Amino acid sequence: MNPRPLDVLVLCTGNSCRSILGEALINHLGKGRLRAFSAGSHPTGRVNPNALATLSRHGLPTEGYASKSWDALEETPIDILITVCDSAAGETCPVYLGSAVRGHWGLPDPAHVTGNPEVIEAAFEATYSALEKRIRQLLALPVETMSRSELTEALNRIGAGTL
Repeated sequence: MNPRPLDVLVLCTGNSCRSILGEALINHLGKGRLRAFSAGSHPTGRVNPNALATLSRHGLPTEGYASKSWDALEETPIDILITVCDSAAGETCPVYLGSAVRGHWGLPDPAHVTGNPEVIEAAFEATYSALEKRIRQLLALPVETMSRSELTEALNRIGAGTL
């Protein structure tokens, strides 16, 4: 019998791009081990169309995603919380009060990139690639058997690019 998958919440402020891409990638790559959700502390109320186009280019489903508040997941027990806000850009990361193991994977918000369609697409692709690399690193770990402190350290090292 397989143990239940660990529930992962990818959290940012607007829940329109980075957290949506993270949710999709974790669910795609973490089949059976991880189950992802995404939310925002101040959701925009809509998923960025460029995030959905990025998922489509990579053959991932584009249906069922919604920009929602973390309040919508209040009854969902979260094992791992990953924040993706970009504190380097002065973006305030939400403070999650649940008991989940926490890690920070700060990424620039591709929704703020301006320019021609190729420039914007490149920004979304860079975010997708960074998340994919980090999620693959996470999945290479024995997350089911790691202590809270080991997992916290590993999550933060992945986010810092030092794992």
